[in-house]
Amino acid sequence: MPLPAFDNHGDLPVGVHQATFVEVINHFGSGTPQRERVTNRLVHIYELARRTGKLLRFIVFGSYVTAKPEPDDVDIILVMRDNFLLSKCDAEMSPVFYHLQAQEKLGASVFWSSPSNILLETVDQFIAHWQIKRDQSWHGIVEVISEETL
Repeated sequence: MPLPAFDNHGDLPVGVHQATFVEVINHFGSGTPQRERVTNRLVHIYELARRTGKLLRFIVFGSYVTAKPEPDDVDIILVMRDNFLLSKCDAEMSPVFYHLQAQEKLGASVFWSSPSNILLETVDQFIAHWQIKRDQSWHGIVEVISEETL
C-alpha cells in the first residue's frame, strides 16, 4: 500500500504508515540537496541498526516524513530485541544508541528501547506516541517494514 498524500499542513495523515525502506527513500529522499543529505544519514543509520541483527522495528518521524523541503535532520525510533546488548556494538554502530552522539556524529535524533523496557504501555502505544508534534498536534509517522512482509 503506497504512503498517503500529505495533508494541507504538509504532514502525513495521523497514523503509523508502513512502507518498505525503498518506498521511504523514493517518497522522501529527494527534491532538495538537504533532503538528499538527510536521506544519506537515514540510510547509514538503517544499515548500522540492521547490522546488529537485533532490530525489531524502525520508525521514522519528524520533519523528514513531511513535505518540508529542508528537514534539519531525521528522527528515528529503534525497537531492539530484548537480547540486544550495547556492549556487542562496534565503534561504528555504537553512536546510534547514544542520543547525543547520534546527533553530533550522524546528524540524526535517535531514540531506542526494547519491548521489556517499555513499562507502562505496549510497543504499539509507545510508537504511536511519537505522532505528537511539539505543538501537541498529531501527524503521521512511518514504520519501515520488510519487503518479505508484503
